[in-house]
Amino acid sequence: MITYPNVHLAHFIDRPNRFIAECRLQKTGEMVTVHVKNTGRCKELFYPEVEVALTYQPSPKRKTDYDLIAVKKGTDWFNIDSQVPNALAAKAIKDGIITLPDLNGKIVSVKREKRFAHSKFDILVETDTGKQAFVEVKGMTLENHSLGAFPDAPTLRGLKHVTELIEAMKEGYQSYVLFVVQFEKIELATIHTDMQPALAQMILSGQKQGLSVIAYNCSVTPDTIAIEHQVPFDVTKMFEDPNSER
Repeated sequence: MITYPNVHLAHFIDRPNRFIAECRLQKTGEMVTVHVKNTGRCKELFYPEVEVALTYQPSPKRKTDYDLIAVKKGTDWFNIDSQVPNALAAKAIKDGIITLPDLNGKIVSVKREKRFAHSKFDILVETDTGKQAFVEVKGMTLENHSLGAFPDAPTLRGLKHVTELIEAMKEGYQSYVLFVVQFEKIELATIHTDMQPALAQMILSGQKQGLSVIAYNCSVTPDTIAIEHQVPFDVTKMFEDPNSER
């Protein structure tokens, strides 16, 4: 579990650009400019007056004193911190909460940010059989009718990562894509094919060659996020974008 310090509830007002938002603190009514810890669109989450969670992190080196970390959608909290999935995944793999299917051997080390070709993969796992496996972690915040999808905007970086994970397998590595679903109520995870057809095609091609794609959901409160359990992933499941009319 990751716990955020100094969390304040607020209401979202506006998002002038992808880096900042204007919010109103619930306790005082003060208007504050906050850093949004996710550069994705998140249009289905950010409605005027929606409840949000801010962590107060003042520093002379910062332009804003608050970070926006979570949004309430209906009765459920969605964590949108794009930096948290990697930390959650690394610890959960070490602790055995996340299991890597068909991994050759028992895990003896979990290392962060290891280079291969033109990519820097999030995690390198080493086993007692001498096998190495790359794990590329992607946060998932897009949801519609309990179906989660990635991405919410085209990602050339994500496509490159999947392509090079496939190349790594040809050199003897095992390769995994791990989606950390940053909300709890989900029945199935998929790729948002209409948003990025090439990514869906590459995922499907990779799976046929031995690429493992797995997803785990999270329990989320305004100030915490924790890995819960594995959820099914099906790249062929079509996703209806809730933002298509916005």
